[in-house]
Amino acid sequence: MGTLAGITRIAAGILGAIARLASTADDTRAGWDAPAGWDAPTGWDAPADEDDLRRLGLSRGEYLRAAAEGAPSRAAGEPPVFEGRLLELIDGNVPAFSPEELALPPGSERYAELDALGRCGPAIALVGRETMPAPGTARGDLGAVRPSGWDDARYGFVEGGRLFQRCHLIGHRLTAEDANPRNLFTGTGYLNHAMRVFEGLAADHCEAAPGNRVLYRATPVFQADELVARAVRLEALSAGDGGAGVRFSVLLHNVQPGVRIDYATGASREDAAVQDATMRRCVANEASRVFHRASCPAAARIAKGARRRYEGPRQALESEGYEPCKRCRP
Repeated sequence: MGTLAGITRIAAGILGAIARLASTADDTRAGWDAPAGWDAPTGWDAPADEDDLRRLGLSRGEYLRAAAEGAPSRAAGEPPVFEGRLLELIDGNVPAFSPEELALPPGSERYAELDALGRCGPAIALVGRETMPAPGTARGDLGAVRPSGWDDARYGFVEGGRLFQRCHLIGHRLTAEDANPRNLFTGTGYLNHAMRVFEGLAADHCEAAPGNRVLYRATPVFQADELVARAVRLEALSAGDGGAGVRFSVLLHNVQPGVRIDYATGASREDAAVQDATMRRCVANEASRVFHRASCPAAARIAKGARRRYEGPRQALESEGYEPCKRCRP
């Protein structure tokens, strides 16, 4: 009888291990298909497109919710003090283009000259299909450009390892710009992913119909003689419809959770006190200890008994031993 009980326990252990492995594999495999009829939980954000499921940090759904609910807004001239929120609205999310800028002809692109410290300035373009790269065009190599404050710092907990990227003020997807020093600045990957949310809003509008265009401006925000921008301001207004298609004015802070940046020089050090306190809506798998955006298809496959809904800063889940999904990057 004892032998039989032992065999039963071993078999149960093997079956449990198989179940946990299957659950973990479902959380992390490279590709997926959403189950038939899958929708995000009622009242939770679904992504605007599949690209949102591959984005670290801020998602399009989170921006749209913040804009609708009235995220914190500051005046354009206020210093960009990071207070735990990657995203802030500027002037109530209303861009401030001059009459001259609103009259720019299609295809216009303007990039400020580098200043005496080698820092880039505002970039503005009326983007449309005529400025965008041809389908399948690969982005060129940016390695020859060394933006002000560049430092090749690396951290094991940062996605991709490197703290900084050569960030386009106006993305390649909108203007096909590559290694233009006047369009590149030193920014974290965390910031760069967030910028792509807004580039995507403009690009999607331009691609929706021939003749659709968006007036787009990106302004790096430096303080005094610092070499690394504290933040970047993004403004956009769809042309010909008064902004009905696209309209935003936002500030994105140049930060990386877990790292404190010396903006004067580009030096950095690990500091757990630097965190993004943006409230995330997540679904955690208590079997695999992986958490997902509520809109991630993998969240629908979590067994009911292992599913945990959560709303709050992601670091609270990480402090409990959960790991973020490698696909939806909550």
